[in-house]
Amino acid sequence: MAPMIDQLLTVTPAAREKIDGVRDFNNFPEAVLRIRILAREGPRFRYEIALEDPRDRTEEDVVVDADGLSVAVDPRTAVDLAGATVDLDASVTGGGLRIDNPNEGWSDPVARAVQDVLDRQINPGVGSHGGMVTLVEVRDGAAYLQFGGGCQGCAAVDVTLKHGVETAIRAAVPQVTAIVDATDHAAGTSPFYSHGH
Repeated sequence: MAPMIDQLLTVTPAAREKIDGVRDFNNFPEAVLRIRILAREGPRFRYEIALEDPRDRTEEDVVVDADGLSVAVDPRTAVDLAGATVDLDASVTGGGLRIDNPNEGWSDPVARAVQDVLDRQINPGVGSHGGMVTLVEVRDGAAYLQFGGGCQGCAAVDVTLKHGVETAIRAAVPQVTAIVDATDHAAGTSPFYSHGH
């Protein structure tokens, strides 16, 4: 696996310049770039990108040499980073790093179809109320969803789920036989709608 990762994980020149600048600023030219996938959030990954002391690497780490820059990759998520590119994110003030990863998205065609319904039909509507709906997974014909933003803790979430989300998904993706709300609604702090308003 490591040779494939070595060949496919790349760091763009712009990202390398930023990394080298941070290493020089901190007077730590031997710092290693650490990349780890922390979680899957819908079709995308949430990453940790940091510079660390090379002595903090573990024997299990997959270490990639990117033109003299050591990149330490968590072994459990290395396969999900194969083919990824570390690039400069110019939208971040001062420039930050981002990962362009071809492994993001859903490999399962049913999950891809559900995600398409969420992206095109559901999230534009609930987004206008400060909410969002995320696909966690599709398993055994059931689509597991999480409601976030204004939808988390919202008193009207059952109506949104039954009459909006479930109807749209079942109409577009007949392979889905059940919709499961996997949200911890008790953790919601500022729902858009509440009783008495």
